[in-house]
Amino acid sequence: MYKGLRVAAVIPALNEELAIGKVVSKLVKLTTEDLAVIDQVVVCDNGSTDNTAANAESAGAAVVKQSQAGYGIACLTALDWLDQQPQSFDVVLFVDGDDSCFINQAEALLAGIANGDDLAIGSRTLGTIERGALTPPQLFGNWLASSLIRLFWRQPVTDLGPFRAIRQSALQRLAMADTTFGWTVEMQVKAAMLKLKTSEYPVDSKVRIGQSKISGTVKGTVLAGIGILSMIAKLRLFGFKQGQNTSQSNQCKPSSKGVNH
Repeated sequence: MYKGLRVAAVIPALNEELAIGKVVSKLVKLTTEDLAVIDQVVVCDNGSTDNTAANAESAGAAVVKQSQAGYGIACLTALDWLDQQPQSFDVVLFVDGDDSCFINQAEALLAGIANGDDLAIGSRTLGTIERGALTPPQLFGNWLASSLIRLFWRQPVTDLGPFRAIRQSALQRLAMADTTFGWTVEMQVKAAMLKLKTSEYPVDSKVRIGQSKISGTVKGTVLAGIGILSMIAKLRLFGFKQGQNTSQSNQCKPSSKGVNH
């Protein structure tokens, strides 16, 4: 519980056995004023062929499995699991499972929500980026996407950082639908379109553990770029209907065999 807010952390993960236990443990142990900050950690194992799921569960996370590849579908699957829990959550914190961020900096994002933000983005651009933490294509892609968002929606944006917190009521209004690489930009653009209170907070970046599935390959880099730019174009041209998730419901619901408690 963070200042009266129930917080769930969502981690999409694919073959992150070396890092996921470390990330989950830090989230579970994160405290302020001697109280736990995170009430629930859920990891979506997005088709891992290693010990990602087992290591995440051992560290204290609930694990849900999604065989369809994609960052967005992994997030949607974890959110669907949270929706089925007996207790609701006020805030969702999104974290990557590669240990590339500093978990204690989640407190700044959550403080932003507690102080009135609907969406709090961890901006790596405003923080310190360890050498090698972000590749040149990532840096350029962030700059380009941020520039387009500023141009089209007059929203001050410096980064599409995956380390972010959002109020649950705001998340429901966004009707998140992207199943692949456009997830983060979809969230930020829709928040701008609805004029939700969005703030950026400096977060630091370090070199991730293991190889990135996006920036670590040419194919991943190209697909991510296409996904991000196509999402910006789609929302610019067609907008969206808030509160109506357009993803297929059966894509977001894992089988009961895929959930570990």
